[in-house]
Amino acid sequence: MIKHIPVLLNDVMLMLGDIRNRTIVDCTFGAGGYTRALLNAGAKVIAFDRDVNVEQDAEQIKQEYGDKFTFINSAFSEINKLKSDDFDDVIFDLGISSMQIDNPERGFSFRFDAPLDMRMDKRLNINAAELIQTISVEKLADVLYEYGDIKKSKLLAGIIKKSLPTTTFQLRDLIKNPHDIAPVFQALRIAVNDEMGQIESALNSVHSLLRPGGRCLCVTFHSIEDRIVKNTFRQWASVSGDPRLPNIVNPEYRMLKVITPSDSELEKNPRSRSAHLRGVEKKL
Repeated sequence: MIKHIPVLLNDVMLMLGDIRNRTIVDCTFGAGGYTRALLNAGAKVIAFDRDVNVEQDAEQIKQEYGDKFTFINSAFSEINKLKSDDFDDVIFDLGISSMQIDNPERGFSFRFDAPLDMRMDKRLNINAAELIQTISVEKLADVLYEYGDIKKSKLLAGIIKKSLPTTTFQLRDLIKNPHDIAPVFQALRIAVNDEMGQIESALNSVHSLLRPGGRCLCVTFHSIEDRIVKNTFRQWASVSGDPRLPNIVNPEYRMLKVITPSDSELEKNPRSRSAHLRGVEKKL
């Protein structure tokens, strides 16, 4: 299995600056790539991840770094349970990890025949097959269109609802246009895990919790999650995005430079091709 390669890690570290003795929330622990880099740079880390499969990596880091590292096995929307004096900065590496995609049993990938699951957290009540069974054709079409940009979403939703696939290959074989296969799997994964709702909830909490001088950084991959982050940060920084509208003179946050993968990053990790690093800093 391919281990997850942290995307834009060097750029994340540069954007954070000197983090010695700061406490940083790593909202998407994964295999611990960001967490290790943060700890090695002298920070303390509170890490969230709702995937129970990462607990072994988290325990290993705990043994190495002791009290400098805290792992919380829950969705990053649970950041609202922290207090404003618990941390200085927060980072998100959004989307799905290579570990999850490359594990056949998880049902995320159409490359392996497996139960159609797609849950990042096995404690979730409903998997992808059950979602297909329980929602209407209209709602499924909305999911395919909104999260997968499927043009003939109503037609495809009807085909899927008629067959009620329970495995990844069964679903894959229903999709006649090969260009739609990956977007359909992506759309169902996003819906099963309520990924966009989780992002919005977490960012709302960060806005109320981040201390002056703190930074919030997000690495996005999907256009919808990137739009949520971009628009949220613009609201915080009072940047309208419309040249006809004046911006507030003293916004609470300042926007940081948007970073995309370099050629060397793309060569090292082709899955980073759609990534954007966005950040804001809360003013002192």
